[in-house]
Amino acid sequence: MSPIAIGLTVVAIGTSSPELMVSMVSSFKGKSMIAVGNVIGSNICNIGLVLGVAAVLRPMTCHRSVVRREIPVMLAISVYLLMISLNSTIGRIEGVSLLAATVLYIVFSYIVAMNESRVLLKIAASRIESEVKPEGLAASRSVQIVMILAGIGGVVVGADLLIDAAVKIMAVLGVSEKFIGLTVVAFGTSLPELATSIVAVLKKEMDISVGNLVGSNVFNIIAVLGAASLVRPLQIEGGFFQGGLYIDYLVMIGISMLPWFMMRKTACLTRANGTVLLLCYATYIAYLVWKG
Repeated sequence: MSPIAIGLTVVAIGTSSPELMVSMVSSFKGKSMIAVGNVIGSNICNIGLVLGVAAVLRPMTCHRSVVRREIPVMLAISVYLLMISLNSTIGRIEGVSLLAATVLYIVFSYIVAMNESRVLLKIAASRIESEVKPEGLAASRSVQIVMILAGIGGVVVGADLLIDAAVKIMAVLGVSEKFIGLTVVAFGTSLPELATSIVAVLKKEMDISVGNLVGSNVFNIIAVLGAASLVRPLQIEGGFFQGGLYIDYLVMIGISMLPWFMMRKTACLTRANGTVLLLCYATYIAYLVWKG
């Protein structure tokens, strides 16, 4: 598979696992606004902070498909989320539609990746078949299964601890669930994307870095909120418009459009572009602090 396909799927799913667990635990505990705020805030953080930092570290040139296909898909899914949130509830029916979109997105990404990388896939497959011994495969697979289960367990425990800590911070500071979800929780669950993107940029794997962020934002909406709303319908406290959450949705959509405008001609993000993204994120955080 090409680096952009790996970033959009494998890496994106992996780095979205904290958001998934945190939002599901939040939903189970009846903290809907932490679940929703986590996804919205994480998506804003991924583009404004993480992509901004990555571009400042090193100008990024990525695959043209990011501009032609991947970012428009991310924007379309973001607009769909806005539409199903207008009634101040993301119910189980909407959750099913989001999870169905998850399956379609994975299948679509796989088909596109196979069409674009058929020759590379054959070469890689033949090399793996010739180098990997069946005897060692079983042992390594067992170790991998144990590591996966341990990792999942660690993420679940970490998610539970994060939610409990967030609730205590709310009580001490007297702030809302929405504020905590959009800031503290969102930043915490975006740390894997930050680490992955910085490492990818330093290794000059720009497609993996950009693909990771775009793919993670897509999975945050369709997989994370889809799963969380199945656990328990997500109620937007105070109303979608009355509570001001529509502003955060619009910020998410607006900041997600910026990379498309910046890369539409050259498919490149400059350090100046990265600085603009960081300033947008800093302005948004200042707004949240001002609103309290």
